[in-house]
Amino acid sequence: MRILAVSTGKAAPLFVPAANGQREQVMSGIRKTPVSTLADPRRIALRTLGFDGDEQADLTVHGGRDKAVYAYPIEHYSTWHTIREQATRIDEPLPPGFMGENLTIEGLAENRVWIGDVLVLDPVEAVDARPVRLRVDGPRQPCFKFNARMGFKHASKMMVQSGFTGFYLEVLETGTVAAGDTIRVIPGSREVTIEELYRLMTRGRQKDLF
Repeated sequence: MRILAVSTGKAAPLFVPAANGQREQVMSGIRKTPVSTLADPRRIALRTLGFDGDEQADLTVHGGRDKAVYAYPIEHYSTWHTIREQATRIDEPLPPGFMGENLTIEGLAENRVWIGDVLVLDPVEAVDARPVRLRVDGPRQPCFKFNARMGFKHASKMMVQSGFTGFYLEVLETGTVAAGDTIRVIPGSREVTIEELYRLMTRGRQKDLF
């Protein structure tokens, strides 16, 4: 299990559908750009409220202490590429950070991580860096901004259907993070996984998907 990319982004205007059929402008931090990759594994400072250079526009649902970092499994990217291509006819690779995540991760999906687990990010080839510790807080709940980012109106509903949500993390110990850092999991109480909790949270919404 490892970090494939660290991505950040400032809050910026995002155009979303309005009730009158037109488009309106809202602020969003969903657009993330990779700042540390396997090809260029620079170390990025992580503080209590998130990575340097990163912002969230709506702090009622993103950011804050409990949701300072958003992680997303790379294993879901191929599915989203196919879905997006079918919905929009856009056949372009989705770069790390496209889902709005700070950490693009490998080897740790929603069915393998529990609420309360602690993820220890161990530095690779960095003698002056110490491990960062993050606690799993909960799954992402997609909204209309995710639809705008993906380019089609059913994107958030398809995230509900698939359960490919990624998860939010609280920063327990700050430091620096880089692509290539490995992930160790220290188990918490192991009462419910991200996948199980999300199914409970969205129960009854399946009939509204399409």
